[in-house]
Amino acid sequence: MYQLYYYPNNASLAPHFLLYHMGLEYELLLVDKKSNAQKSADYLKLNPAGRIPTLIDNGMAIFESPAICIHLCEQHPEYGLIPHLGTPERPLFFQWLAYLNNTLQAELMVRYYPHRHTNDESTIPNIIAAQDERISEALTVIDEQLAGKPYLLGEHLTACDFFLFMLAEWSLPVKKSPMHFPHLSAFLMKMAAHPTVQAVCTIEEMDLTPFNGDGGGDSGKN
Repeated sequence: MYQLYYYPNNASLAPHFLLYHMGLEYELLLVDKKSNAQKSADYLKLNPAGRIPTLIDNGMAIFESPAICIHLCEQHPEYGLIPHLGTPERPLFFQWLAYLNNTLQAELMVRYYPHRHTNDESTIPNIIAAQDERISEALTVIDEQLAGKPYLLGEHLTACDFFLFMLAEWSLPVKKSPMHFPHLSAFLMKMAAHPTVQAVCTIEEMDLTPFNGDGGGDSGKN
């Protein structure tokens, strides 16, 4: 059985999607961010970065959400959530997962934690405004990739799609939300109706109504 240290609507959401989608046996272990539990001595023994998530697999602790996603996909290739070795889609899988993590998620983290990037609080509104522009640029790239495709890599659902849904949910409060982009919004409405997404978001008590065009929603954070 896997153990996933998680917090609702956090970077643990994508691994949670994968665990549920593949029907794997897993236990959710809440890391209470409200009490800063991710910085506790016991948790730091598992994840020295002091971030969420951490996956325990047969006694081995793995942290960083993309690494956990790759590990789960490669441990269970029969579910087809990562392209097979040697296929042309495989490098594209890593390309888009890296883009989502290193560009979109990185820009979101600056937006939601602007105080970490300035020593002058008066500049925080400017940082948020600038990040909204950076996030919109990243969403534009993703929207263009989805043109004429049901999923990010083409015809088949992969872990990248679950990772994208997680980050798109976090992007809802930005000035130009993901629902302003035609291809991306269609993708998100489809993903929001997926049984795995609906089940996991019910477990984590997340509101999916923004993906029905009703507005609202809470942002997630790493």
